[in-house]
Amino acid sequence: MTSAHAVVPPVTAPAQPRFRSDGAADRFMRRLLGITATDRRSTEQAHRAFRVSVVISGVRCLITYLLVPVLVPILSLAGWVAAPIGLALCAVAAVSGIVSVRRFWLSDHRYRWMYTAFIGVVFVVLALALISDLNRLGVIA
Repeated sequence: MTSAHAVVPPVTAPAQPRFRSDGAADRFMRRLLGITATDRRSTEQAHRAFRVSVVISGVRCLITYLLVPVLVPILSLAGWVAAPIGLALCAVAAVSGIVSVRRFWLSDHRYRWMYTAFIGVVFVVLALALISDLNRLGVIA
């Protein structure tokens, strides 16, 4: 006698994404950056975004601290020319930094905290440059 009953597998909840750490700080950063799952394949994208971020920050520093101070007096341009250039470069560097941090967290990279600390220092430098540029424009005293 054979049974015609089909075996139905039990219904299970979808697997939760597996992260390297589920500590409170990690959960906070993932929530802040909008990370809900990992994408281990994005590790190369994280490294590429890091390189782009560092290059943009380096170009910003070269322009802000080398070219502008040299070219402004030579070309007899007023100091107000440097501030908008600095503001634009700060904005580009900040966006690039955020994208690269997000990619490190999306890939659940093992050095995500080290890079987050590094980009935090970069953001402090960008904030100081932003205050300097806004002061040059007379927006803040």
